[in-house]
Amino acid sequence: MTTEYLKAYQGATVLVTGGAGAIGSNLVKALAEAGAAKVIILDNLSSAERWNIPSLPNVLFVEGDIRNEIKLKRVFFEEPEYIFHLAAFFANQNSVDHPEEDLDVNGQGTLKLLEYATLTKAKVKRFVYASSGCSIYGSKAPLPLKEEFMSMHLTTPYQITKMLGELYCNFFHHHYEVPVVKTRFFNSYGPGEIPGQYRNVIPNFIYWALKKMPLPITGTGEETRDFTFVGDIVDGLLRAGVIEAAIGQEFNLASERETMIKELAEKINALTGNPAGIKFSPKRKWDTKSRLLASVEKARKLVGYNPQTDFDEGLDETIKWFKDNWAKIEQSAAFGPGVSSAVRSMVVK
Repeated sequence: MTTEYLKAYQGATVLVTGGAGAIGSNLVKALAEAGAAKVIILDNLSSAERWNIPSLPNVLFVEGDIRNEIKLKRVFFEEPEYIFHLAAFFANQNSVDHPEEDLDVNGQGTLKLLEYATLTKAKVKRFVYASSGCSIYGSKAPLPLKEEFMSMHLTTPYQITKMLGELYCNFFHHHYEVPVVKTRFFNSYGPGEIPGQYRNVIPNFIYWALKKMPLPITGTGEETRDFTFVGDIVDGLLRAGVIEAAIGQEFNLASERETMIKELAEKINALTGNPAGIKFSPKRKWDTKSRLLASVEKARKLVGYNPQTDFDEGLDETIKWFKDNWAKIEQSAAFGPGVSSAVRSMVVK
């Protein structure tokens, strides 16, 4: 894989909102190693931990909320040339439980960042927005999911506000000429994601498997998802940040592979030596997608994106990260009262 495009980041100042999270921390590390002069993280640690932040001399961590004017003035004082907006109120069930907070963070927070980028647009070379391909296509899109299909049939506030963020990006690009790029993630997994009540299925499955608990599946287990290794998503983001053809565009960052949830659970149980098996519970009302599979044809054409990570190798690397950081993960993992009764009954034992 060519890394010629990474030279653009040498000596640059980069802002990563949500930079303490799973994708953000891996992106920050890649930017720092690519030679960025300063990588600024703005993160309120609502769904991340300080210990997950890369400890590197060219990384500056600012703890704060993307809606906080003082914190925004602090990070934009550094005059970032590249902005990666990954901070979000994550994700579907969390937004169902807290729809107003979802709108405030994902809507108002994104709007504020775009406004600050507009005020300093002479300095900003790129504004890369992290959208969600798992969300905005709705349940009626034909597979594989392609960027030109848009849906108004969205079933959670998170899906709505991720779409809202894209629409704000469109407005600021067309009206103020902010050089935006909209990247649509699909089921990211890999080192750096701490399990918890509102987190993704793979870190939660690994956590429960290592604790020798049955893995809870909502639905039949025959549902599929397009699981994408975090390193491949980071590569797509880095390309989106510097390749000119990406400006004003939206594209999927995915693996182009379907994996059945039951097969995923069985694989994780086998890799961790978990004898507890699988436990089924009713499907959640908002989860209307029985299959997810994305096309990355547009990303491949525009920025040369080409996912490289074998799924089994990615799982092995993620499990190794869990084992290497187990004491900190056990302390940080949080499953509150909003979690489904099937899972809560296992967690409290």
